[in-house]
Amino acid sequence: MSVNYGSKRIVVGAHYGLRDWLSQRVTAALMALFTLVVLAQVIFSKGPIGYDKWAGIFASQWMKVLTFSVIAALLWHVWVGMRDIWMDYIKPVSLRLLLQVFTIVWLTGCAGWAIEVLWRL
Repeated sequence: MSVNYGSKRIVVGAHYGLRDWLSQRVTAALMALFTLVVLAQVIFSKGPIGYDKWAGIFASQWMKVLTFSVIAALLWHVWVGMRDIWMDYIKPVSLRLLLQVFTIVWLTGCAGWAIEVLWRL
């Protein structure tokens, strides 16, 4: 016979903190790795560093895709951080929702601008 000592605890939304924490660390590591790749290209390139050098670094298709992937990671990193700030410090629900919507619109605009810059659409 089973004895029940207390009620079973139902946890709603468990592990969201772990997922957000992990996504912050993974996106930060991806951005750091990208920074090292770009630094290596700048350091090991010959000649003066000017517009032509920077344009050359980002001219290949693989670098454009990698750059956009890092921009997407940056946008996700920012979203998780800003969402947590709004949820922790903005108590009125309507203001929090407004700020979250503004953040989403702003980050979507930044993603569109990144596509335009990388692929000159």
